[in-house]
Amino acid sequence: MSTDFSSNAGAADASTPSSLPPPAPSADFNARPGAGAPAPGDDTADALKTWGWVSYILHLIVAIGAVAPGTQMSVTLLLVALVLDLVKRDDAAGTWQASHFSWRIRSVLGAGIAYVLTSWLWLLFLIPGWIAWTLISLWFLYRIIKGMVRMNANKPMEPQHVI
Repeated sequence: MSTDFSSNAGAADASTPSSLPPPAPSADFNARPGAGAPAPGDDTADALKTWGWVSYILHLIVAIGAVAPGTQMSVTLLLVALVLDLVKRDDAAGTWQASHFSWRIRSVLGAGIAYVLTSWLWLLFLIPGWIAWTLISLWFLYRIIKGMVRMNANKPMEPQHVI
């Protein structure tokens, strides 16, 4: 259905094409950025996803280093990734990517608290401390890989309230 707004609307017959160009596709300026899959050319969604990948890769390096013997990475990488997530989390508010920022922050805080709570095992018993920290490291690695898989599929971390 097209509407001809020219002043000679009655003079033109149906077989003559209109001299006006077709209307441009309308943009929805009320749509939330990043809702669902990112639209082509959506720079904000692309930038958030890039920052998310940078953070996930930093977390992955630390997680692999925590699990593999003799490859312990510096806590500095983890702190850089945590600060990046804390700074960029507000930019992702209202998008599917916001759950990924929260997921990574909760992963780091959860692992950190678990390491602190089990650190006394290292002082009293070497083997239980090693087992506890290995399990914590494997849990952290699992969370990072799960987040990377879901981010690659453009899916949020669901449910968001689960640790």
